[in-house]
Amino acid sequence: MFHGKMKALTFSYDDGVTQDRRLLRIFEKYGLRGTFNLNSGLFGSAAAFYDEKKNRTFPHVRLRETEIAEVYAGHEVAVHSCTHPVLRNLPDEAIIREVEDDRKALSALVGYDVRGMAYPAGSGAGTPHVTEVIRANTPILYARTTVSTHTFDLPEDPLLWHPTVRHAEKDKALELAARFLALEPDTPQVFYIWGHAYEFERDDDWDWFDAFCRMISGRSDIFYGTNREILESAR
Repeated sequence: MFHGKMKALTFSYDDGVTQDRRLLRIFEKYGLRGTFNLNSGLFGSAAAFYDEKKNRTFPHVRLRETEIAEVYAGHEVAVHSCTHPVLRNLPDEAIIREVEDDRKALSALVGYDVRGMAYPAGSGAGTPHVTEVIRANTPILYARTTVSTHTFDLPEDPLLWHPTVRHAEKDKALELAARFLALEPDTPQVFYIWGHAYEFERDDDWDWFDAFCRMISGRSDIFYGTNREILESAR
């Protein structure tokens, strides 16, 4: 159970971009909690994505190192590797270095022992070797993939934690939210939503997501927590 409740809801957002500030205001508005997966070797870097259909460029600007503790206070910071490589293409020593250097740098910034992770570029999903290298050589407790299950089951292996749905799957996310809210489970169930905050700007989805968060918040039968809180409370 999750602090006495059979249902829990959590979010996971990657890259540590400036749009996280607006996302966190929505979370705080509705009493929601999330985990933010950061690349300590890329703090302050700036890029942009061009959308041909909309003929618009969308910023992908990462927060600066000095902003991290303040911006993510009250939420969880987790590993996303130092420089966001495809981990399965690296030798073991480099995999360990990317994960552990990031973990230690983030821990120093936020003042607690960072133990969570999201695989960069989905690396690790379907690559048992990467997962086993991390398991054998780091203290990482869990790692999120990019494989949406559309279910609410807890992971069999926390180092291959497949989320329920990406927020960009809007119709499916709404369908799953309605199902989750109506659920009266006999076993612990987790609604796990993930994505990137810059996608809200790219897709003009801020208002949609605000309404989505309003719909799923404020329920007395749901524990709203970070990834780590939910995993540890379910043990």
